[in-house]
Amino acid sequence: MKLGFIINPIAGMGGKVGLKGTDGEEVLKKAIELGAKPESPIKGKKALELLLPIRDSIRVVTCPGEMGEDVARELGFNVEVLEDIKGLKGPEATEKAAEEMINRKVDLLLFAGGDGTARNVYNAVGDRLTVLGIPAGVKIHSGVFANHPRSAGEITLKYFQGNELDIKEMEVMDIDEEAFRQGSVVAKLYGYMKVPFEPDLVQDQKFGGMQGEESALCGIAEKIVETMELDTVYIIGSGTTTRYIMDELGLDNTLLGIDLVKDKKLIKADANERDILDIIEGQKAKIIVTVIGGQGYIFGRGNQQISGEVIKRVGKEHIQVIATKQKLMSLKDKPLLVDTGDDEVNSMFNGYIRVRTNYDEEVIHKVKGL
Repeated sequence: MKLGFIINPIAGMGGKVGLKGTDGEEVLKKAIELGAKPESPIKGKKALELLLPIRDSIRVVTCPGEMGEDVARELGFNVEVLEDIKGLKGPEATEKAAEEMINRKVDLLLFAGGDGTARNVYNAVGDRLTVLGIPAGVKIHSGVFANHPRSAGEITLKYFQGNELDIKEMEVMDIDEEAFRQGSVVAKLYGYMKVPFEPDLVQDQKFGGMQGEESALCGIAEKIVETMELDTVYIIGSGTTTRYIMDELGLDNTLLGIDLVKDKKLIKADANERDILDIIEGQKAKIIVTVIGGQGYIFGRGNQQISGEVIKRVGKEHIQVIATKQKLMSLKDKPLLVDTGDDEVNSMFNGYIRVRTNYDEEVIHKVKGL
């Protein structure tokens, strides 16, 4: 059996440094200058580790070096390297590699990246190959991704062990990164790819709020502002729900970034991980985040600036989750999800957490660290 394996080595590097993606050479250069480190090889390895029980019965067809070969060889897999893509970089390398996977007749293509990587794979293979994404980017709107790297490995293991899995056509979505950085979400459906589907292991497509939530959102914001404490740094997460808090405070809001507020004044807009850690050093701090509708993530999607290290510094007891009842209902009894890339931090959340749903209402919702 042959497993195609592609890692986009720059995917996700813009998250913690607040760049909301790494499309384009200039953005990547800036991310590196801000101290961004590769995330996707680590996540690709987490997925591939799940296949160690069948290591001797599969061949990994992969790309040279950091695009897959290094991880596969480190884990002791039988590796077949696509030498033809040496010297290629970025989307060109991904598309050339994905197209070659068809020629090499791989049984499944596993790729680590974000929505931009999914688009590249789609451009090359369309619906001619069964694929599965390892979530490693800043933007994860597409339905072709597992909900966690280990989930991708688990699905792949089942697939190669002959378990009967539904093969579904899942959407490839992406947004305009430049518009995203300016605070606007311009999403587009590019097409569909075939994915081995496991309901609890493959993520749902993100979607926004429902109509009729305005009153609840205003109520949430009013309560949060009323109970804000002096001499405390509030780390306000991204999203339209948290925007109501900033509106209630009369402050400018970075819709798709992280804002820091103290004594009801904006002290840092669009903060990255380093900004947050520096500002909260020696100070009391609290985190306010919302839920991604349809997916359920509270950490690890769209707010990577609030990293595992930030959460450790602040403490779980100082985290406030906010969401309307409609948004929670959209999860269809699924738990809230935490995927910070730090297993210790993720496990801290296993259990239940309070979610404020209106001015005078809170509910208890199950949380799962991935």
